[in-house]
Amino acid sequence: MPVLDYVRYCDEIVVQTDLLRTTTAKADMTTPVPSCPGWNVGQLLRHLGGCHRWVERIVRTRSAEFLPDDDFRDLTPYTDEDATVLDGWLAEGAALLAGALRAAGPDARIWSPVPAGGTAFFARRMAHETVVHRADATLALGKAFEVREQVALDCLDEWMELGSLPQMFEFHPEKRELLGPGRTLHLHATDTAPEARAEWVVDLTGDAITWRRAHEKCAVAVRGPLTDLLLVVYRRRSPYAGSVEVVGDTGLLDFWLERVGFG
Repeated sequence: MPVLDYVRYCDEIVVQTDLLRTTTAKADMTTPVPSCPGWNVGQLLRHLGGCHRWVERIVRTRSAEFLPDDDFRDLTPYTDEDATVLDGWLAEGAALLAGALRAAGPDARIWSPVPAGGTAFFARRMAHETVVHRADATLALGKAFEVREQVALDCLDEWMELGSLPQMFEFHPEKRELLGPGRTLHLHATDTAPEARAEWVVDLTGDAITWRRAHEKCAVAVRGPLTDLLLVVYRRRSPYAGSVEVVGDTGLLDFWLERVGFG
């Protein structure tokens, strides 16, 4: 059960975009983004805004088929963006996407990259896509990244769910290398109340990747503030820097992080 609901996802697409716009309003669009090699801030914003518009078209037209997504894949034309123009364009795209999702509702049947995904999948995915790319821009500009607890919890849950889908082995057969005896990881947020249950166990010991919210002894444990855990899992921050503590098999942690990244 997701931490957030459909309406909140639609709202967060706009909220997170507005927070991103505040961060980048007076920024140099040519600043490199280390967590997205080869992109600068302007290209990052073009990518995110292009994602928003691509999903909006799918939702608005109730497309049952994949629509071309070239407009946010090739970012070479956007090396020197006008910040003012880009700001308004980004805001418009987020508003259009949120509006299309609200109008369609959570049960509309449309194409999505996962079985039975539909609008519910895209609302959640685009909310968290925006969160993570906001982190990219914020860190690139040397600012502190913060995100509300419920959003961070759901963002991590979604990452776990997508990463453990059986079809991931079809798309990325090399991920089967992760499986093996004794391979378990524990992520523990140290700055949340007990009722948040902000602990995750990733179990690689069976025939598939599984996960659960739990407190268990594992081969390696990663402990730190919730936001830092989110950045580590998304490979936006090293697990060996800052306020994160790693105990146990660091080789397993590195092996896992190298093979499960997306977004």
